[in-house]
Amino acid sequence: MKWVIGIDLGGTNCVVGAVAADGSRVIGDHSRPTLPRRGEAAVIGELIAMAKITIDEVKRADPGAEILGLGAGAPGPLDIHRGIVVLTPNLGWTNVLLRARLSEALQLPAALENDANCAVQAECWVGAARNGQCVIGLTLGTGIGGGIVIDGKLSHGASDAAGEFGHMVIDFNGPICGCGNRGCIEAYASGVNIARRAKEMMAAGQQSALTAMSDNDPERVTAMLVYEAAASGDAVAQQVADDTARYLGIAVANLVNIFNPDTVVILGGVIHAGDALFVPLRCEVTARAFKPSTDACRIVPGALEGLAGVYGAAKAFLDQRASGVI
Repeated sequence: MKWVIGIDLGGTNCVVGAVAADGSRVIGDHSRPTLPRRGEAAVIGELIAMAKITIDEVKRADPGAEILGLGAGAPGPLDIHRGIVVLTPNLGWTNVLLRARLSEALQLPAALENDANCAVQAECWVGAARNGQCVIGLTLGTGIGGGIVIDGKLSHGASDAAGEFGHMVIDFNGPICGCGNRGCIEAYASGVNIARRAKEMMAAGQQSALTAMSDNDPERVTAMLVYEAAASGDAVAQQVADDTARYLGIAVANLVNIFNPDTVVILGGVIHAGDALFVPLRCEVTARAFKPSTDACRIVPGALEGLAGVYGAAKAFLDQRASGVI
């Protein structure tokens, strides 16, 4: 069987697995903290070690396995033709030759793609947006990324930077984002910033069940803990959850009006909030976007859980090889 190694490099965790070239199965699924403070060499070394473990697992599980190559998804902006991570604020990297370093270490041809593009493409390939022709995806994690699929193909833009939806400004006087701008949607609705807004309300003296739920340790307050507290009736958490749906609804409504997609797929751990996120988000989009566009669009959670980036990185390798990028 033919396999591709998929590497998903995120600001918080990195995940590596091997994907069958037809998308039918995955071997592996190794996840470790990224710990970007260690520096790029240490992080890349970890990716290489995880990939080697995965390759060994594939060869044991499928003695006739053919490893075609590897795909790596990384935060952008990127230069996919030269295989360079141009800039990624959440990792602190600038002009890193990631593709070449992985390829040389593992002796495999390699592809590089934006991590959010990978996740969205994976959902179009084997996930919740399968068969979608105009798909917009948002990935909610340490930051907010996005991807655009039109006529079944990723849209990269003029400089491989298309789909940076996290840096759509929704309030020009808003908080400073990691990119240096003010009022980006990422500064409000990424997992990190959902937790931040709850902690700010608590620090201002508002009483919340989150205090006990986090054992009085603000560092343990996460986006998912906020949604758990909201489900139990906590007023602070409910306010944060309501505001998050509103912020995301504004962003998605803008995207629906611009692209007229048939599918908007939301990915990341926060989707486990379920109806607490999606019901008010869809209502906000319906209230703000043109009716013909909302009537034609479904807004759905991703179906691939923590493996979307791995599937998508493998698909990026297959697509870039077929198109001659690598």
